[in-house]
This record gives sequence, structure tokens and C-alpha cells, in this order.
Amino acid sequence: MHPQSFRFSLFAVFAVLGTLLSLQAQADMVPRAPQIDARGYLLMDAASGQIIVEHNADQRLPPASLTKMMTAYIAEAELQKGNISEDDMAPISVKAWKMGGSRMFVREGTRVPVGELLRGIIIQSGNDASVALAEFIAGSEDAFADLMNQHARRLGMEGSHFVNATGWPAENHFTTATDMAILARAIIRDYPEHYGTYAEKEFTYNGITQQNRNLLLWRDPSVDGLKTGHTEEAGYCLVSSAKKDDMRLIAVVMGTDSEAARARESQKLLTYGFRFFETYKAYSAGDILDTVDVWMGDSDKLRLGLSEDLVLTIPRESHENLNAEVSVTPQLEAPIVKGQQYGTVKVSLNNEVLVEKPLVALENIEEAGIFTKLWHHILLFFQGLF
Repeated sequence: MHPQSFRFSLFAVFAVLGTLLSLQAQADMVPRAPQIDARGYLLMDAASGQIIVEHNADQRLPPASLTKMMTAYIAEAELQKGNISEDDMAPISVKAWKMGGSRMFVREGTRVPVGELLRGIIIQSGNDASVALAEFIAGSEDAFADLMNQHARRLGMEGSHFVNATGWPAENHFTTATDMAILARAIIRDYPEHYGTYAEKEFTYNGITQQNRNLLLWRDPSVDGLKTGHTEEAGYCLVSSAKKDDMRLIAVVMGTDSEAARARESQKLLTYGFRFFETYKAYSAGDILDTVDVWMGDSDKLRLGLSEDLVLTIPRESHENLNAEVSVTPQLEAPIVKGQQYGTVKVSLNNEVLVEKPLVALENIEEAGIFTKLWHHILLFFQGLF
């Protein structure tokens, strides 16, 4: 090859390498999160549960009508269990009828279908509907509040405490942005058959049509929930969720200064998340991640994997830089129990550990017969010598 041709070829190779490195660098570039004008806020990937952006997310704040997300969640749980049905007729008490603030306009002494009350809570943010449904489910609003706190503990909402079903200002009634995201994720995950209600823009009851106060439902077609809240103490709050392709995000803003501000600041968070991050499924539940030797068993090989999908939230186009490291308990002996942990899998991105999950047995392995076990004992003895 002529020296000049060689130099040209070498230059071409370096140029290609430079382009690839430049593209990779661009793929990993994520700008700083936008400034959000709220007392507390958070952006979460609904699939992975990973928090992308947060500020004062664990500060205890008054939730206002975001409280009704828990009220609706409990009603959805009771419906799924079959304890109540949407056609059940709930009586309207004087207490429910007299509730101020946002209302569905139910009348004292009447009976209203549970399904209608649930829509009145989610779409119209009815305080009257919330109290009526709480009384129907638990007998009283106080008893229902105890149920709310039990569900909060079960879901891991460690910064929340409820004393009523509406979010009406009260001492010792508080939550956090983190907890509201946890609750929103549970609503979407646990009761998808009811989630469509959160996207409805209006609801008519008793001849009165009221619109959903979530302005993002009109502005962004990817937004399909969840709930607004406002009191003088809490400011203007919004928990919103949106889905684009295979990615669903949950945004929480608490303590903004206007209805327009809570929509604007929520939109900032959602736009940032969709533009610069992606939901990536690294492994599915049941995928075989390793096959290892087993002693004293009726099978000498064990397949290991995950009990649930391993989903990550990563900067867009960065999945090729992911690295998985498997660690297995040494010298496994039967019996092996399916689903029991026998190691870990650690996933890193650019040498930073993102997640560590249990590596579990994908099958049972029973103990071998006496002769096989004796032979394995002999092999292990000699293995120990050398």
C-alpha cells in the first residue's frame, strides 16, 4: 500500500471512531433538571419506581384534595374484593350534604350509586361524595381515616397521615410528594379498570355539569390523570401522569401559587422526563441469567433468574453502556427451593450501580438418593484437598 493511501485510511478510521465517540457522548448528555416553582415536587418513572427529579419530596405538606386519591383507591380496593359494587346505593348523611368547598351536589336523605360517587370524587373532587363514600365503606369518616392510614403503611407511604377523606384542613393531616407518587403508581398498577375515570374531562350529576380541574387533560394528549388539590394552606397541587410509547411518568407538584402554575410546572417535569430519559427492561421475570452446579440433588444444574421484571430508567440511548454482574452463593446443595434467593444481580451504568436484585432459583431441586449424595461427598472431599 502506498504510504499516502495508508495515511488516508488511518485518517478515515480515526474519523469514524471520533464520530462514534461523539454520538455516544451526546447520547449520555442530560441537562440539569428545570427549576420548578413549588414547595415540593417529584418526577417518577411509573414502571421502575425510579425518581428522576425531586425537591423537598419528603417534606410533610398539607395535601388538600390530593387526599381523595386515597379515598378513591380504597373504594377501588373494596370494589375489587367484592365488598361493595358500583350499583350499591349509598345513603347521603347530613354531614356529607353540608360539606363545603368543591361538591358533587348530592342531597341529604337520598341514595346515590357508589359508581356515581366515585366519579364525583375523581372528576369533580366532591367533598360531599368523599364523605358519603367513606361513611358507606367504613361506617364513619373517622373509621375510614383509620383505613386510609392502614393502606398508607402497606404501600410504604411513610410520610403521610390522614384524618379525613377529603383533605379538608385539619391538624395532623399531611403527606409528601414522594408518597403521592407512590399512591398514584398504586392506583395505576393495582386497579387499571378504574384508571380511565381520571382522564374524564367532565361529569354531570343532579343536572349540574362540572369540569375536571386538571388543565393538562386539555393541553397534552399524553396526560390521562390524576388529581388536583387546593386550599389556602396547601396552595395549588397536582399529581399528573402521562404515557408516551412504553414510558409512563408521574409528576407531583405541591404548593404552587395558582391553577395555571401547577399545570405549567407539572408540564415542565413531564417534558424533561420524556425528552431525556427512557424506560428500559433489562430482564424479564423468569429469564435465565446463570446456570450453576448443585450438589446432593436429583439434578446437578440449577437455573437462576429474577422473580420480577428488572426495569430501569436511564438516559436515552445509553442502554449499550449497561453492565450486569452476577454473584452466586458458593457450593449450593439440595434441596433447592424455587423462588428462594441464591445470589444477586447488579446492574451498572458507566460504573455507577443503578440497582441490585435478588437472583432466585427458577426451579425446585430435591435431594438425591443415598448413593449420589455419598459420591458427591467424596468429590467435595477431594475438591477441598486441591
